[in-house]
Amino acid sequence: MASLNVGNLGEYLREQRRNAQLSLRQLADAAGVSNPYLSQIERGLRKPSAEVLQQVAKALRISAETLYVRAGILDAERDRDDVETRAVVLADPTLTEQQKQVLLQIYESFRKENGFVGGDGAEDVQRGADAVPGTRTAGGTDADPQQTAG
Repeated sequence: MASLNVGNLGEYLREQRRNAQLSLRQLADAAGVSNPYLSQIERGLRKPSAEVLQQVAKALRISAETLYVRAGILDAERDRDDVETRAVVLADPTLTEQQKQVLLQIYESFRKENGFVGGDGAEDVQRGADAVPGTRTAGGTDADPQQTAG
């Protein structure tokens, strides 16, 4: 079932990219991800992190929440406040990527402690932390967090 969501996401991204009259390379550059990685997302071969989806949404000038729903990260009616909080943290230019991930992990732990977390949130935060350059690898770049994952 997850691959259906990812495929649906890829088709939707391709449609939005074409509507914006952007080439795959132009969108990849604007979103700060590699061209091959974006191509894999569009073809439904990769499931991007919430942070990558936010970067792509910003480049396409569309709602990140829409992409989260299409990717299966968020149910349409569930966790709207949670997604908005995460988006604000991820968009804060005054924090480093590592600080953002630590803050999201703390936020997630409080939500879990208070009984408000579903299964997806913790995985997304951890996936994001794994992809942050410098947190698990010996020194990556901000260009494509997924490249460090192999």
